Amino acid sequence: MLLSKRDQAQIERRLVVALTDACETAKAEIAGFCWLTHEVDYTVFPSSLMVVWVFDTQAKKNQALASGQGERMVELTAVALSEADIHVSPVSAHVHVDTEEQCQHANAGNWQQRLARKRSTRG
Repeated sequence: MLLSKRDQAQIERRLVVALTDACETAKAEIAGFCWLTHEVDYTVFPSSLMVVWVFDTQAKKNQALASGQGERMVELTAVALSEADIHVSPVSAHVHVDTEEQCQHANAGNWQQRLARKRSTRG
C-alpha cells in the first residue's frame, strides 16, 4: 500500500521524536557514540528503514561492539520503533553502525553521499 504524503509526514515526525530519545539515552550510556540518523524509502516502507548509529572513531565503535553495546543499540532502536508504531523484524537488520572517521576517509565527511551509497547497496 502506497503511503500518502500526510501519512509519511506523520510517520517521520513520530520516528524523529522516538529516535531523538534513543540518541540522548545512548549518548549518556555508550562511550564514543555521537549521533544517529535514519534513512527510509517510503515506497517500500517499512522494509527500507535503516537507523544509522554513528561513533566518532573506528576504535570506539569496535570497543562498543566488543563490549556488547551493539545489543543496546538494537534495543534502543526497537523501543524507538515501537514508540513510533513501526514494526520490523528483526530490528537488528535495520540497524547500521558507522563512524565519523570512516565517513571522513571514504566520503570526505559527506554524510549525504555516504548514506546514498549505503542505500544503493541495500537495493
